[in-house]
Amino acid sequence: MQNYDLANGTLRELNATLHAQNETTNQTSWEITNPKGLHAIACGLDAPIEVIVRGSTGYYSAGMNQKATVTITGSAGPGAAENMMSGKVTINGDASQYAGATGHGGLLVIKGNASSRCGISMKGINIVVHGNIGHMSAFMAQSGNLVVCGDAGDALGDSCYEAQLFVRGSVKSLGADCKEKEMRPEHIEILKVLLVEAECDAKPEEFKRYGSARRLYNFDIDNAY
Repeated sequence: MQNYDLANGTLRELNATLHAQNETTNQTSWEITNPKGLHAIACGLDAPIEVIVRGSTGYYSAGMNQKATVTITGSAGPGAAENMMSGKVTINGDASQYAGATGHGGLLVIKGNASSRCGISMKGINIVVHGNIGHMSAFMAQSGNLVVCGDAGDALGDSCYEAQLFVRGSVKSLGADCKEKEMRPEHIEILKVLLVEAECDAKPEEFKRYGSARRLYNFDIDNAY
């Protein structure tokens, strides 16, 4: 395993080194120590490498990730895994607001709680939160799956499109054009796979599914002011 100590090196040097990795690299395992809440750690990776960050991070950790497997042993600041394309990002602590925002693919696992706007405008990413999520999560979510093993805050799924939202606990309120939907066998199968990948022992049958009521897809004069 390659080790990079941010107490002795710079963030720019670290990210440049990680960006230099490619499909044929033999330096496939990396450990980053002393992150000290720095921003954009392991951001923009584009190689099938494994990166472990020993500690908590600042803004946009593992943002724009492709192919890499990134684990943050502490908590993460706003925008973790923002615009993620593929690979897997795991946060062992809590995540601040808009985790997984605009993500196109891959899997984001948050083993603690997520703050507001988790999964905002998600476009294909899968997000599994072991704890609770804050208000306005999955706002304008277009596709992908958001799985919440705890409770959800106000305005869940506001103005969402075809993303699927699964909540095990209570939902404080649903956003505009979001409603509870039937849980069918294919949704149970989706949950089974995601919960195993996220190392979560919750049972798929304990979840409720929410999604778009599709009332905002077309213009309605009653909605005009």
